[in-house]
Amino acid sequence: MPEHDTAGQQLTPAQEVTDFLRSRQEQIAQRWADAALFRTVFTHSRDEAVEAGRAVVDALAAVAASDSVEDAESGGFHVIREQLARTAAARARAGSTVTQISAEVDALRPPVTELFLSEFAAAPAAHLRECTTTLTVLMGTLRLVVLETALSEGEELINRQRLQLMEVATPMIKLWEGIVAVPLIGTLDSARSQVVMETLLDSIVEQQARFAILDITGVPTVDTLVAQHLMKTVAAARLMGAECIVSGIRPAIAQTIVHLGIDLSSVLTRSSLADALAYALREQGTDIVSRDLAGSERG
Repeated sequence: MPEHDTAGQQLTPAQEVTDFLRSRQEQIAQRWADAALFRTVFTHSRDEAVEAGRAVVDALAAVAASDSVEDAESGGFHVIREQLARTAAARARAGSTVTQISAEVDALRPPVTELFLSEFAAAPAAHLRECTTTLTVLMGTLRLVVLETALSEGEELINRQRLQLMEVATPMIKLWEGIVAVPLIGTLDSARSQVVMETLLDSIVEQQARFAILDITGVPTVDTLVAQHLMKTVAAARLMGAECIVSGIRPAIAQTIVHLGIDLSSVLTRSSLADALAYALREQGTDIVSRDLAGSERG
């Protein structure tokens, strides 16, 4: 039956929903603990799932009490973002799609609606309809909040994976004592160029390198932007006390650089990684002698 306030007036739909959520908090939390969204995250303890469910129900009651069931920015939803949205974020990191998470959040609504309809079965039809609509809107806003957080977590995951991929695609190789190389493969953009610079400078410090080789054999094209990134990296390496050599400039790329009018006169270049390594070794006082030539000299 619908309740009344102290003045004898019938409670508003938002007030009815608030009182319902507070009085049935434990029952709702117990039912939610067995829902997929909670069960697949709180695998070690059902009590943890129940506790998380209580926090979410309490937050929903606070939203309903403020009569802001349609406002995803309502203060009560901040708690939900920390509780249920964190759960959805864990599902996103585990590989669940937004569609799956959406379905799991939708599955939280029927247990609440069933309890509500059983409690208000004798209420006037019009009032029941208004209260049910308020509860449905509240659960819909809950779904929106959770999906927003899951999408945000998905974007952060993609960005982290992208950064990890760039780091993997930018390995540092120690070629000789005091000589390091960073072979580049694929297109260079601003973000990746920053990773290249950081990788190179870190390797110069770690290996106490005198020479650093940037091999661009695997870079398909060199435009003005790429050239600028290379020159900045060379300048940064010099500030660290290392000579930077750019190798792997193929004929087609050399023609492009000339055509674009890019001035690389201040950059030490070699046609191949082998040539760059040979140069660095000679500068360090190490001579490279072929086995055949060494044998003939001994003979």
